[in-house]
Amino acid sequence: MMSGLNNVGSNGKIVLLLVSILLCLFLNPEGVVGFVVNNNKNNNNGRALLKESASSNNLDDTVSEVKVGDKLPAVTLQEGQANYGKPENVDLLDLIKGKKVVIFAVPGAFTPGCSKSHLPSFMDAQSELKSKGVDMIICVATNDAYVMEAWGDSSGGQNSGIRFFSDSKAELTRSLGLAMESDVFVRCKRFSLVAEDGVVTHYFSSGDQSSDTWAPNVLSSL
Repeated sequence: MMSGLNNVGSNGKIVLLLVSILLCLFLNPEGVVGFVVNNNKNNNNGRALLKESASSNNLDDTVSEVKVGDKLPAVTLQEGQANYGKPENVDLLDLIKGKKVVIFAVPGAFTPGCSKSHLPSFMDAQSELKSKGVDMIICVATNDAYVMEAWGDSSGGQNSGIRFFSDSKAELTRSLGLAMESDVFVRCKRFSLVAEDGVVTHYFSSGDQSSDTWAPNVLSSL
């Protein structure tokens, strides 16, 4: 049969193909129609899922920006380990329970403003912050835990006592109403805050200028 088909010219093959299609329609019209209908249903379902996904990515549009008096959300962050060890999950509220902490977030690890200004300001202010009763300083970004660990190590931030946490799922970022959404990577707006036993007592936004979130401004309010 196949050798016979190979001897048929291109026009003959087209004719045979059309005849086969017509036979399918004649013998099983419901099957052909059903395929078309189901295919359209699948396309519609796919469009609905894409629309739902896009909507879920913009949940932060309905979340107000964090303010003094708010309780920090119950989220799990990740802390990278030395020598590419497996990142460890960190329950934020458990970690800071009963403590006075400073949390500052940056749009991205290794970026110029974060590496040259924001992070160093807190590295230099460690002793002064501790004298103000601060028990822990936490740096957060939506980079993955390996990147955060590498940044903390190479910058000297870890050695100064700062903890570097990954919010790779942007759960904290979105819960605080500070997400900068995109189709590629969700970033957190630059901010700093002070919390006591999980409740925000001071909040510093970068809305006016980035330096408002640096350690000297935080210290001046404590």
